[in-house]
Amino acid sequence: MTVQPALVVEGTDAELTRETGKARRADGARMRGDKKNVPLTIVLILCAVTVIVPLYVTLTTAFKTQSQAAEGNAFSLPAPFSVEGFVTAWNLTNFPAAFLVSILITAGSVAGTVILGALASFAISRNWDHRLFRWSFFYLLAAMFIPFPVVALPQIQLTGLAGLDNPLGVTILHIMFQLSFSILLFTAFLRSIPAELEESARIDGATTWQTFWRLIFPLLAPMSATVGIFAFLASWNDFMMPSLITSDPALQTLPVVQNIFQTQFSNNYNVSFASYLMAMAPAIVVYLFTQRWVMEGVTQGAVKG
Repeated sequence: MTVQPALVVEGTDAELTRETGKARRADGARMRGDKKNVPLTIVLILCAVTVIVPLYVTLTTAFKTQSQAAEGNAFSLPAPFSVEGFVTAWNLTNFPAAFLVSILITAGSVAGTVILGALASFAISRNWDHRLFRWSFFYLLAAMFIPFPVVALPQIQLTGLAGLDNPLGVTILHIMFQLSFSILLFTAFLRSIPAELEESARIDGATTWQTFWRLIFPLLAPMSATVGIFAFLASWNDFMMPSLITSDPALQTLPVVQNIFQTQFSNNYNVSFASYLMAMAPAIVVYLFTQRWVMEGVTQGAVKG
Protein backbone atom coordinates (compact mmCIF):
# COMPACT_ATOMS: atom_id res chain seq x y z
CA MET A 1 0.00 0.00 0.00
CA THR A 2 2.86 2.38 0.66
CA VAL A 3 4.74 1.58 -2.57
CA GLN A 4 2.11 2.49 -5.12
CA PRO A 5 1.87 6.21 -4.28
CA ALA A 6 5.65 6.48 -4.48
CA LEU A 7 5.59 4.91 -7.93
CA VAL A 8 2.90 7.29 -9.02
CA VAL A 9 4.85 10.27 -7.76
CA GLU A 10 8.03 8.97 -9.34
CA GLY A 11 6.26 8.48 -12.68
CA THR A 12 4.73 11.90 -12.44
CA ASP A 13 8.12 13.48 -11.79
CA ALA A 14 9.57 11.73 -14.83
CA GLU A 15 6.76 12.98 -17.04
CA LEU A 16 7.21 16.52 -15.73
CA THR A 17 10.92 16.30 -16.45
CA ARG A 18 10.28 15.17 -20.02
CA GLU A 19 7.70 17.89 -20.58
CA THR A 20 10.07 20.51 -19.16
CA GLY A 21 12.83 19.29 -21.45
CA LYS A 22 10.54 19.47 -24.45
CA ALA A 23 9.44 22.98 -23.53
CA ARG A 24 13.05 24.13 -23.14
CA ARG A 25 14.01 22.62 -26.48
CA ALA A 26 10.99 24.27 -28.11
CA ASP A 27 11.93 27.64 -26.60
CA GLY A 28 15.50 27.23 -27.80
CA ALA A 29 14.36 26.33 -31.32
CA ARG A 30 12.00 29.30 -31.35
CA MET A 31 14.77 31.66 -30.25
CA ARG A 32 17.09 30.32 -32.92
CA GLY A 33 14.31 30.69 -35.49
CA ASP A 34 13.72 34.28 -34.40
CA LYS A 35 17.41 35.05 -34.80
CA LYS A 36 17.40 33.55 -38.29
CA ASN A 37 14.36 35.63 -39.23
CA VAL A 38 16.04 38.94 -38.33
CA PRO A 39 17.94 39.30 -41.67
CA LEU A 40 14.82 38.30 -43.60
CA THR A 41 12.78 40.88 -41.71
CA ILE A 42 15.34 43.58 -42.49
CA VAL A 43 15.29 42.69 -46.19
CA LEU A 44 11.48 42.75 -46.28
CA ILE A 45 11.43 46.16 -44.55
CA LEU A 46 13.90 47.56 -47.08
CA CYS A 47 11.85 46.17 -49.96
CA ALA A 48 8.69 47.70 -48.52
CA VAL A 49 10.42 51.07 -48.13
CA THR A 50 11.56 51.06 -51.76
CA VAL A 51 7.91 50.70 -52.80
CA ILE A 52 6.14 52.83 -50.20
CA VAL A 53 8.39 55.90 -50.45
CA PRO A 54 8.03 56.40 -54.25
CA LEU A 55 4.29 55.76 -53.97
CA TYR A 56 4.03 58.34 -51.19
CA VAL A 57 5.91 60.92 -53.26
CA THR A 58 3.66 60.20 -56.24
CA LEU A 59 0.49 60.65 -54.20
CA THR A 60 1.58 63.84 -52.47
CA THR A 61 2.94 65.47 -55.63
CA ALA A 62 -0.13 64.58 -57.69
CA PHE A 63 -2.42 66.45 -55.28
CA LYS A 64 -0.27 69.58 -55.14
CA THR A 65 -0.65 72.76 -57.15
CA GLN A 66 1.96 73.60 -59.76
CA SER A 67 3.64 76.14 -57.48
CA GLN A 68 3.79 73.67 -54.57
CA ALA A 69 5.25 70.94 -56.77
CA ALA A 70 7.89 73.33 -58.10
CA GLU A 71 9.19 74.04 -54.60
CA GLY A 72 11.08 70.75 -54.68
CA ASN A 73 10.00 69.37 -51.29
CA ALA A 74 8.70 66.01 -52.45
CA PHE A 75 7.90 64.70 -48.96
CA SER A 76 5.73 67.62 -47.84
CA LEU A 77 1.98 67.18 -47.77
CA PRO A 78 -0.12 69.20 -50.23
CA ALA A 79 -1.58 72.30 -48.61
CA PRO A 80 -4.22 72.65 -49.79
CA PHE A 81 -5.13 69.49 -51.72
CA SER A 82 -5.61 70.22 -55.41
CA VAL A 83 -6.88 68.15 -58.32
CA GLU A 84 -5.77 70.54 -61.03
CA GLY A 85 -2.99 68.13 -62.02
CA PHE A 86 -5.55 65.39 -62.68
CA VAL A 87 -7.79 67.72 -64.68
CA THR A 88 -4.88 68.93 -66.82
CA ALA A 89 -3.58 65.40 -67.42
CA TRP A 90 -7.10 64.19 -68.26
CA ASN A 91 -7.56 66.84 -70.97
CA LEU A 92 -3.99 66.95 -72.23
CA THR A 93 -3.59 63.22 -72.92
CA ASN A 94 -7.20 62.54 -73.94
CA PHE A 95 -7.25 60.06 -71.08
CA PRO A 96 -10.68 58.48 -71.76
CA ALA A 97 -9.72 57.35 -75.28
CA ALA A 98 -6.34 55.97 -74.22
CA PHE A 99 -7.92 54.30 -71.20
CA LEU A 100 -10.55 52.61 -73.39
CA VAL A 101 -7.89 51.31 -75.79
CA SER A 102 -5.87 49.93 -72.88
CA ILE A 103 -8.96 48.27 -71.41
CA LEU A 104 -9.88 46.60 -74.71
CA ILE A 105 -6.35 45.32 -75.34
CA THR A 106 -5.96 44.08 -71.78
CA ALA A 107 -9.37 42.37 -71.69
CA GLY A 108 -8.72 40.61 -74.99
CA SER A 109 -5.24 39.56 -73.86
CA VAL A 110 -6.51 38.15 -70.56
CA ALA A 111 -9.40 36.23 -72.14
CA GLY A 112 -7.28 34.86 -74.98
CA THR A 113 -4.40 33.87 -72.72
CA VAL A 114 -6.63 32.03 -70.24
CA ILE A 115 -8.69 30.16 -72.84
CA LEU A 116 -5.89 29.24 -75.25
CA GLY A 117 -3.51 28.42 -72.42
CA ALA A 118 -6.04 26.13 -70.74
CA LEU A 119 -6.90 24.34 -73.99
CA ALA A 120 -3.27 23.83 -75.00
CA SER A 121 -2.28 22.68 -71.51
CA PHE A 122 -5.15 20.20 -71.37
CA ALA A 123 -4.09 18.68 -74.68
CA ILE A 124 -0.43 18.49 -73.65
CA SER A 125 -0.97 17.10 -70.16
CA ARG A 126 -3.42 14.41 -71.29
CA ASN A 127 -1.25 13.34 -74.24
CA TRP A 128 2.14 13.55 -72.57
CA ASP A 129 3.16 10.11 -73.79
CA HIS A 130 2.91 11.26 -77.40
CA ARG A 131 6.14 12.73 -78.67
CA LEU A 132 4.47 15.53 -80.61
CA PHE A 133 2.69 16.96 -77.56
CA ARG A 134 5.73 16.54 -75.31
CA TRP A 135 8.04 18.34 -77.70
CA SER A 136 5.41 21.02 -78.27
CA PHE A 137 5.59 21.73 -74.55
CA PHE A 138 9.38 22.04 -74.68
CA TYR A 139 9.08 24.29 -77.72
CA LEU A 140 6.69 26.61 -75.90
CA LEU A 141 8.97 26.72 -72.87
CA ALA A 142 11.90 27.68 -75.11
CA ALA A 143 9.87 30.64 -76.34
CA MET A 144 9.97 32.09 -72.80
CA PHE A 145 13.64 32.91 -73.34
CA ILE A 146 12.98 35.01 -76.45
CA PRO A 147 12.15 38.62 -75.48
CA PHE A 148 10.04 40.77 -77.75
CA PRO A 149 12.86 43.23 -78.71
CA VAL A 150 14.75 40.34 -80.35
CA VAL A 151 11.91 39.68 -82.78
CA ALA A 152 10.48 43.19 -82.86
CA LEU A 153 11.42 44.04 -86.44
CA PRO A 154 9.90 40.90 -88.04
CA GLN A 155 6.75 41.35 -85.95
CA ILE A 156 6.42 44.96 -87.12
CA GLN A 157 6.75 43.90 -90.75
CA LEU A 158 4.32 40.99 -90.42
CA THR A 159 1.64 42.99 -88.63
CA GLY A 160 1.96 45.74 -91.23
CA LEU A 161 1.56 43.31 -94.11
CA ALA A 162 -1.42 41.62 -92.44
CA GLY A 163 -3.12 44.92 -91.60
CA LEU A 164 -2.74 44.29 -87.88
CA ASP A 165 -0.79 47.43 -87.01
CA ASN A 166 -3.56 48.37 -84.58
CA PRO A 167 -4.81 47.38 -81.10
CA LEU A 168 -6.04 44.02 -82.46
CA GLY A 169 -2.52 43.11 -83.55
CA VAL A 170 -1.15 44.19 -80.17
CA THR A 171 -3.73 41.97 -78.44
CA ILE A 172 -2.78 38.94 -80.54
CA LEU A 173 0.93 39.45 -79.86
CA HIS A 174 0.28 39.86 -76.14
CA ILE A 175 -1.52 36.52 -76.12
CA MET A 176 1.23 34.78 -78.06
CA PHE A 177 4.04 36.07 -75.86
CA GLN A 178 2.21 35.17 -72.64
CA LEU A 179 1.20 31.65 -73.67
CA SER A 180 4.49 30.00 -72.70
CA PHE A 181 4.38 30.96 -69.04
CA SER A 182 0.63 30.37 -68.87
CA ILE A 183 0.92 26.86 -70.31
CA LEU A 184 3.68 26.09 -67.81
CA LEU A 185 1.37 27.00 -64.91
CA PHE A 186 -1.70 25.29 -66.35
CA THR A 187 0.15 22.07 -67.17
CA ALA A 188 1.59 21.80 -63.66
CA PHE A 189 -1.89 22.27 -62.20
CA LEU A 190 -3.60 19.84 -64.58
CA ARG A 191 -1.28 17.02 -63.59
CA SER A 192 -2.77 17.19 -60.09
CA ILE A 193 -6.32 16.54 -61.36
CA PRO A 194 -7.09 12.79 -61.28
CA ALA A 195 -7.72 11.21 -64.67
CA GLU A 196 -10.53 9.17 -63.09
CA LEU A 197 -12.75 12.25 -63.16
CA GLU A 198 -12.49 12.44 -66.92
CA GLU A 199 -13.04 8.70 -67.28
CA SER A 200 -16.24 8.99 -65.27
CA ALA A 201 -17.44 11.79 -67.52
CA ARG A 202 -16.66 9.78 -70.64
CA ILE A 203 -18.54 6.78 -69.25
CA ASP A 204 -21.55 9.06 -68.85
CA GLY A 205 -21.28 9.90 -72.55
CA ALA A 206 -19.45 13.24 -72.44
CA THR A 207 -17.20 14.14 -75.36
CA THR A 208 -13.70 15.56 -74.94
CA TRP A 209 -15.02 19.06 -75.58
CA GLN A 210 -17.78 18.65 -73.01
CA THR A 211 -15.38 17.11 -70.50
CA PHE A 212 -13.08 20.10 -70.75
CA TRP A 213 -15.67 22.85 -70.50
CA ARG A 214 -18.01 21.24 -67.95
CA LEU A 215 -15.48 19.44 -65.75
CA ILE A 216 -11.86 20.49 -66.24
CA PHE A 217 -12.15 24.23 -66.90
CA PRO A 218 -14.17 24.92 -63.72
CA LEU A 219 -11.51 23.06 -61.73
CA LEU A 220 -8.89 25.35 -63.25
CA ALA A 221 -10.49 28.43 -61.68
CA PRO A 222 -7.65 29.14 -59.17
CA MET A 223 -4.96 28.83 -61.84
CA SER A 224 -7.08 30.73 -64.38
CA ALA A 225 -7.24 33.62 -61.91
CA THR A 226 -3.46 33.52 -61.49
CA VAL A 227 -2.81 33.42 -65.23
CA GLY A 228 -5.36 36.17 -65.83
CA ILE A 229 -3.74 38.47 -63.28
CA PHE A 230 -0.28 37.98 -64.74
CA ALA A 231 -1.67 38.60 -68.22
CA PHE A 232 -3.46 41.73 -67.03
CA LEU A 233 -0.35 43.24 -65.45
CA ALA A 234 1.87 42.39 -68.42
CA SER A 235 -0.57 43.79 -70.96
CA TRP A 236 -1.61 46.90 -69.04
CA ASN A 237 1.96 47.99 -68.28
CA ASP A 238 3.43 47.17 -71.69
CA PHE A 239 4.99 50.09 -73.52
CA MET A 240 7.28 48.72 -76.20
CA MET A 241 4.88 46.52 -78.14
CA PRO A 242 2.03 49.07 -78.61
CA SER A 243 4.48 51.84 -79.43
CA LEU A 244 6.09 49.76 -82.20
CA ILE A 245 3.05 47.95 -83.59
CA THR A 246 0.24 50.55 -83.51
CA SER A 247 0.68 53.09 -86.30
CA ASP A 248 -2.20 55.44 -85.39
CA PRO A 249 -1.31 57.73 -82.43
CA ALA A 250 -5.03 58.09 -81.62
CA LEU A 251 -5.19 54.34 -80.84
CA GLN A 252 -2.26 54.18 -78.44
CA THR A 253 -2.40 52.85 -74.90
CA LEU A 254 -1.88 54.88 -71.73
CA PRO A 255 1.88 54.23 -71.31
CA VAL A 256 2.54 55.31 -74.91
CA VAL A 257 0.32 58.39 -74.64
CA GLN A 258 2.14 59.48 -71.51
CA ASN A 259 5.46 59.17 -73.31
CA ILE A 260 4.14 61.22 -76.23
CA PHE A 261 3.27 64.10 -73.89
CA GLN A 262 6.37 63.66 -71.73
CA THR A 263 7.89 66.96 -72.88
CA GLN A 264 4.78 68.84 -71.74
CA PHE A 265 5.04 67.14 -68.34
CA SER A 266 8.70 68.06 -67.84
CA ASN A 267 8.07 71.23 -65.83
CA ASN A 268 4.64 70.36 -64.42
CA TYR A 269 5.43 67.72 -61.85
CA ASN A 270 1.93 67.65 -60.42
CA VAL A 271 0.50 66.95 -63.89
CA SER A 272 3.04 64.25 -64.67
CA PHE A 273 2.59 62.47 -61.35
CA ALA A 274 -1.20 62.74 -61.62
CA SER A 275 -1.04 61.18 -65.07
CA TYR A 276 1.20 58.36 -63.87
CA LEU A 277 -1.07 57.75 -60.90
CA MET A 278 -4.18 57.50 -63.08
CA ALA A 279 -2.40 55.06 -65.38
CA MET A 280 -1.09 52.72 -62.69
CA ALA A 281 -4.13 52.92 -60.38
CA PRO A 282 -6.09 50.14 -62.16
CA ALA A 283 -3.14 47.74 -62.00
CA ILE A 284 -2.57 48.47 -58.30
CA VAL A 285 -6.25 48.03 -57.45
CA VAL A 286 -6.52 44.76 -59.40
CA TYR A 287 -3.43 43.32 -57.76
CA LEU A 288 -4.46 44.37 -54.25
CA PHE A 289 -7.80 42.59 -54.60
CA THR A 290 -6.44 39.51 -56.36
CA GLN A 291 -2.98 38.91 -54.85
CA ARG A 292 -4.40 36.05 -52.75
CA TRP A 293 -5.31 34.12 -55.90
CA VAL A 294 -1.87 34.79 -57.38
CA MET A 295 -0.10 33.26 -54.39
CA GLU A 296 -2.53 30.35 -54.06
CA GLY A 297 -2.42 29.51 -57.76
CA VAL A 298 1.36 29.54 -57.99
CA THR A 299 1.69 27.47 -54.79
CA GLN A 300 -0.86 24.90 -55.91
CA GLY A 301 0.74 24.55 -59.31
CA ALA A 302 4.22 24.15 -57.80
CA VAL A 303 3.29 21.69 -55.05
CA LYS A 304 0.77 19.51 -56.85
CA GLY A 305 2.65 19.44 -60.12
